[in-house]
Amino acid sequence: MTAVTPERLREILQRVASGEVDAEAAFESIKRLPFEDLGFAKVDHHRALRAGVPEVIFAPGKTAAQIVGVARALRDAGHSVLITRLNPEVAADVTAAVPELTYAAHARIAYWRAGAPAVRGRGVIMVVAAGTADLPVAEEAALTAELLGHTVERITDVGVAGIHRLFAHHERLRSASVLIVVAGMEGALPSVVGGLVDRPLIAVPTSIGYGASFGGLAALLAMLNSCAAGVTVVNIDNGFGAAVAAHLINR
Repeated sequence: MTAVTPERLREILQRVASGEVDAEAAFESIKRLPFEDLGFAKVDHHRALRAGVPEVIFAPGKTAAQIVGVARALRDAGHSVLITRLNPEVAADVTAAVPELTYAAHARIAYWRAGAPAVRGRGVIMVVAAGTADLPVAEEAALTAELLGHTVERITDVGVAGIHRLFAHHERLRSASVLIVVAGMEGALPSVVGGLVDRPLIAVPTSIGYGASFGGLAALLAMLNSCAAGVTVVNIDNGFGAAVAAHLINR
């Protein structure tokens, strides 16, 4: 099965328009079902065509064998492979079975690029992390955005406990096209950044914090109640979701 990506579909249609390929041959190229049934999973080969992002493998709850099966199906169809929330123990088995994969332990992501990614971004996606403990979620966002073809810059450890550290990056913040701001504890950083820039801002609450943070719920509610206009909030620890939203804004 060959992936029908936006680029592949445009190529087929252009070849039909030029007379290089007839309609019947083009039909044969795209007529296959948009998913591949593996029994335990139905791999969506047309998702990039519909949604702008190919299918991504969420590792928790899956066995190593299931992850490997989906990864191979995506790879063999010509899609890039992205596996999120992959812990080191399972990653060892998965990367042994699919050695093309690169494992980024800091982001809990394994990936394989199907060729050089097309540069889709109009500008820079800036990923801002409040503290060092927020870096796994921030790196999930940053690496996902890079794999989707964007230029990404990072600003780390600029939480409100030392707000002067953030102000030192004011011009960099304003130069971004989209910002992803990651914070745990009380979740105040997105509101502060939102008051400094006129760019789309995606806030990511993390589960980092003491007991009254309720596993990130305090940060989530603070971000949802931000008085800074233009702050959009994703779910707790959802760096991947923030990156996809930034991708759709910045492309």
